This record gives sequence, C-alpha cells and structure tokens, in this order.
Amino acid sequence: MITVNTHEAKTRLSALLKAVEEQNEVVCICRNGKPVAELKAPAKPVRDPLGTDPTLKVVLHYDATEPLTDEEWPAWPRR
Repeated sequence: MITVNTHEAKTRLSALLKAVEEQNEVVCICRNGKPVAELKAPAKPVRDPLGTDPTLKVVLHYDATEPLTDEEWPAWPRR
C-alpha cells in the first residue's frame, strides 16, 4: 500500500494511477496524517457505457430496406 498526503497525491496523480493500473497497488490518501480516501482498481472490469449491451436484442418484423408506399409516407413532406 502506498500512503500519500493530498498535496503529493495531486502532484503525482498520473504515477499513482499507473501503479494502481499496472501493479494493482492500493493508494491511501491522507489529510493531516489521517486516511480520507483509497485509490484502487475496480473489483470488476468497467463496462463501456457507449458499447453494445449483450442482453439487447432487436427484432425487425419487416424488411427495413423495402421502400415505403405512398400511404406510409407522412403528409408533411408531400406538400
């Protein structure tokens, strides 16, 4: 475990993150000699919020490439 004060944590944040990421270190951040926070790797991998959801399934009950008929077009573009 690495123990640092808040000023040192701000100054060396990139190096501390690298130690957590590559060496699975735990960083204890202290204020006035008392622990206030821990910096450690997440217990499970973080899912990409913009990635695909493996549980999501989309089923189309029509041919999405088939052109629309005149009746299917909304009225506003036909003015």
